Amino acid sequence: MRWNRRSQLLFVTGGSGFVGRHLALSSARGEWEVVAPSSSALDITAGDRVRDQILQWKPKAVVHLAYRKDDPRVIIGGSVNVARAAAEVGARLVHLSTDVVFGGRPAPYTEHDPPTPSSEYGRWKAEAEAEVMAVHPRALLLRTSLVYGTDRLASIQLDVERTLRAQASTTFFTDEIRCPVHADDLAAAIAELARRPELVGPIHVAGPQALSRADFARAVAGWMGFDPAKVPTSTIAASGMQRPACVVLDSSYAASHGIRCRAVTDVLRR
Repeated sequence: MRWNRRSQLLFVTGGSGFVGRHLALSSARGEWEVVAPSSSALDITAGDRVRDQILQWKPKAVVHLAYRKDDPRVIIGGSVNVARAAAEVGARLVHLSTDVVFGGRPAPYTEHDPPTPSSEYGRWKAEAEAEVMAVHPRALLLRTSLVYGTDRLASIQLDVERTLRAQASTTFFTDEIRCPVHADDLAAAIAELARRPELVGPIHVAGPQALSRADFARAVAGWMGFDPAKVPTSTIAASGMQRPACVVLDSSYAASHGIRCRAVTDVLRR
């Protein structure tokens, strides 16, 4: 493969995923040329294979998006493999993390707050963050929240549609608060931060609105032309499930560096 000399090479894991597809489109409009091996072509749990691929391409930056929510070998071991190879080749690393490294509280979380995961997935992601920084101390840990789209729809949006068409049965919690972020905004932030090596460690990139999953589902329903009042709702407590409730990311540090995301109410307009 050849790329434009005026472009810089960006190696992406998880490029066929929801965020990865948006990143490919965002990067195509900018300075990056993207290489994104499929999961079948690159098993990130195979350290030697990851090392060979990244050393072969010698990218300027690596963006690590690949994950499996139920597999710590991928979440932790795969992340370490990618980080170690990126460090060896001297590449900038943007590691995508999550708001659920925090356990939930009324006050927003800043980058200075230590992880306090309350779920298994959150614990794995918090461990992955620590391991990544241990092998690549100049890495950027990009924590984000609930990701949605407009041209392409995220799973939570499809859940709303299927439920309101009576093709599925999903209940949306009124006490589970997040900061939804449009995938285009997140992709643009990743592409920009990949060329900002002076920024290291955790950074929060999420939407400026804190919404319950129920209110977000209602916004999606209205945008799709359904009656928002028909969205079925409940609470985490009533469900008996164990999951973080109020997890609000303070993204003011990212905003101070020119990284801003749109509010849901500004995006999902009919």
